[in-house]
Amino acid sequence: MFKIRQRNCMLIATVLILVPCIVILMVLGPELSTEQSLTQRLAECHMRLQYLESMYRARQEDVSLLSQYLGQLQYNNGSNVTNVSPPPQPVANLLDALSPEARQLLRNASHVSRSGAAGSSRGYVPVQNIRLPNAYHFLPHLLDDAGSLRPAYLLSKGRTDVSIVLGVPTVRREKQSYLLATLHNLIENMNDEEQNETLIIVYIGETDLDAVQLIAKQIETSFEAHVESGLIDIIAPAPSYYPNFERLRITLNDPLERVKWRSKQNLDFAYLMAYAHSKGTFYVQLEDDILTKRQFITTMKKFALIKSALTKPDQPAWFVLDFCQLGFIGKMFKSAELPYLITYFQMFYNDKPVDWLLTYFIESKVCRTDKDQKHCNLEKAKYWQHFRKSLFQHIGTSSSLKGKVQKLKDKQFGSKVPTYYAHMNNPPAVVKSNIAPYKNYLLKRAYRGETYFWGLLPQPGDLVQFTFEQPTMLRRYLFRSGNSEHPSDRFYNTTVELLPADSLSENSSVWSTYNTTTDGYLVVGAFDGLGVAEGLLDPKIGAIKELRLHVHSDSENWALLSEIELQEMDNSASNAEANAAKPRFIAVS
Repeated sequence: MFKIRQRNCMLIATVLILVPCIVILMVLGPELSTEQSLTQRLAECHMRLQYLESMYRARQEDVSLLSQYLGQLQYNNGSNVTNVSPPPQPVANLLDALSPEARQLLRNASHVSRSGAAGSSRGYVPVQNIRLPNAYHFLPHLLDDAGSLRPAYLLSKGRTDVSIVLGVPTVRREKQSYLLATLHNLIENMNDEEQNETLIIVYIGETDLDAVQLIAKQIETSFEAHVESGLIDIIAPAPSYYPNFERLRITLNDPLERVKWRSKQNLDFAYLMAYAHSKGTFYVQLEDDILTKRQFITTMKKFALIKSALTKPDQPAWFVLDFCQLGFIGKMFKSAELPYLITYFQMFYNDKPVDWLLTYFIESKVCRTDKDQKHCNLEKAKYWQHFRKSLFQHIGTSSSLKGKVQKLKDKQFGSKVPTYYAHMNNPPAVVKSNIAPYKNYLLKRAYRGETYFWGLLPQPGDLVQFTFEQPTMLRRYLFRSGNSEHPSDRFYNTTVELLPADSLSENSSVWSTYNTTTDGYLVVGAFDGLGVAEGLLDPKIGAIKELRLHVHSDSENWALLSEIELQEMDNSASNAEANAAKPRFIAVS
């Protein structure tokens, strides 16, 4: 009896202890979650306020320049200078025509005051302003052309006030370009909400307008909907923006070609940042040969807001958030603080590479001469904070610097970038090609989803054939050429053709929909500029006996099929959606 009573007492005591704890957790749990959410919202508002303050300062600068100009006009109008036609309207009258608020702002900005001194014939007395250094002091060649800072090419729908601006500088490459692949990967890994709060700026660092227009046309053609929606801006500087690179100082004992390359890169970054400064709250520097991960925009924004919210009043706020361990890739800045970097790059563009300049800039802010390197690193870590896993991977091997090969990979990116995408449900077929395969990268293995097909140089008339064991109704086809390791090895000028199992009647609408070949095949598609052939088939075609890829021209590259999907009419839509949800790499040369 005593043991039973003791057990009951213990049970009651346990209940009395646990119940209040559960109640407290239930009450405090939502409060903690709400508090965290409010903290992040406050951090976001703080970042937005910084951005708006920077825009206000930019407007103040405009007013200051305008007021100085008006003051100079007033001075010229009141002076006894011969052979100078006076302004059609006195500046004092011009100022009086403005609103009281605008007049007061102009007076405050230019230090113009009413003169009460006897004998003064003018209503306003301009005071000479001190001229501070600006871009023209560091880049004096800009003064040689009034349009040196005016873009030579600009395509924009005017999108501003976004959360994140992505800067993608690019140039014409001799061997292969990854730009379209990079843009496709960036956009594909954003959802609709992320696209609406993002702006991608492609900066074309070329002085040849024909080359600029060619690259811009490729972007417009490949991403017409996204250019039209305002997601993508394209900009290129005037040729006079760049100095005479032949006259650069040799620094770091580098060859002149390398000095020119890195000096131009510094100026490219400065121009791109200057254009992006007024477009959004955060700015992220990227390159034109990268891959990223799904929802990277949300991940970066959340990390930035958390780091901002956790900054204590007595601690310094972050200056750089690093989402990639390589070079200048994936570096996030507050747009309001970009002018510091822009000026720094302009001052030292001829001296060091851009990633070195970023390091020296942070060290100048925090490191002390009376402390060791360990102390410096600890202080730098407060301003330069790293995300735990890299969100970007470098994929390019051919650098924009002639002769330079870059095989750098970010080990923090995680799993290796897939070289092919397997589809196990392709209908049974006999496959063959007269394109000679390389090693064990056979077409039949690619069709089964075991690897990719990699063949030697295709020639006009070469075929990749899929002959079905039984006539098959196909709903959709997808062929993707090239991969992350061999982005240029794709199919060029190649059509997708099929042979119906049954003869079509002369009155069939199929004849007016598709072109036909001399041997009776219907031409249903072709590989596009991204190296992809994809389409839905008209059910009126009926069962299909054979499908083939037909090469029509020579190629300087090998041919690689990284994805083969032939979807039958009765395949479930869920399989198609699952496959469509996979992240892709589009190879571009």
